[in-house]
Amino acid sequence: MSALDPLWARGRAFLGTETAIMGGAMSWVSERHLVSAISNAGGFGVIACGSMTPELLDAEIAATKALTTKPFGVNLITMHPQLLELIAVCVRHGVGHVVLAGGLPSAAAVRAVKEGGAKLVCFAPALVLAKRLIRSGADALVIEGSEAGGHIGPVSLAVLAQEILPVITEVPVFVAGGIGRGEAILAFLEMGAAGVQLGTRFAASAESIAHPNFKAAFLKANARDAIPSVQLDARFPVIPVRGLANAGTARFVEHQAETIRRFQAGELDKEQAQLSIEHFWAGALRRAVIEGDVEQGSVMAGQSVGMVTAIQPVAEIIAELIAQADAAFAARATVRQPDASIEAA
Repeated sequence: MSALDPLWARGRAFLGTETAIMGGAMSWVSERHLVSAISNAGGFGVIACGSMTPELLDAEIAATKALTTKPFGVNLITMHPQLLELIAVCVRHGVGHVVLAGGLPSAAAVRAVKEGGAKLVCFAPALVLAKRLIRSGADALVIEGSEAGGHIGPVSLAVLAQEILPVITEVPVFVAGGIGRGEAILAFLEMGAAGVQLGTRFAASAESIAHPNFKAAFLKANARDAIPSVQLDARFPVIPVRGLANAGTARFVEHQAETIRRFQAGELDKEQAQLSIEHFWAGALRRAVIEGDVEQGSVMAGQSVGMVTAIQPVAEIIAELIAQADAAFAARATVRQPDASIEAA
């Protein structure tokens, strides 16, 4: 038995798993092999649908079900033009949990998930939105801090947890962003979290299909190497994405500067300039994850990347996290125990 068992009992019950550890949905990474490995190890794997068509998602869910009989979920982007069809695919497969990310879900999407019999998980970047999502029908929330890899919000998990966990008690709340050790998991559970979500450590796991170059970049990196994308001009917004600094990130800054120069010279209108900036990274994540181009590709990683010190099997990562949490809990109990010699004196 782990000291975490009573602390994450609510999260385990909600997910139907042995541990309340969710896998972050990472495009090109969170596919059948990694998702099934996380679920088979007692966690909760989540397929990253990303830009998949309904046909591709159907095949990915079927392939994942062939590799595990344990619960897993599917992460869908709310802005996907075929969102309702993707939800229908999940419902047909009996997927128990649908995660809607990338913005506030529409009433139609919420209704489709709920009427299909799945539990709805949503991302809440602020307390006011957390309350709104619960009113809309969310069965659980994920609060993800800016320490996370990939697309990020502006607020750290340390602040979000203090803002949201003491207030939101109606539904389970899972925390994400920068979590790489069991001591942190214990601390957030003690604050009221129902469970945690990890991405970066699993991205570099043995079961991850990411290219060896991608994993090697994680092993070499420190926390300070995982930086958010830079925006040069407020007129041309850049959605912040956290990844490892490389030649591509330097070239992106140069591309923005050149695009802004061309706009100011009248060579591009504003829409053309914005599209030029937005399209810079098209296909860059696949180049890094699948092809191994970690210099020009987008090597998305959270600040916990500095805690990736080996390529480990998923089951070993989860066991290590739990052992760290249990050791921290035991150490706290020892500190709280009064010294008998002092009492005797």
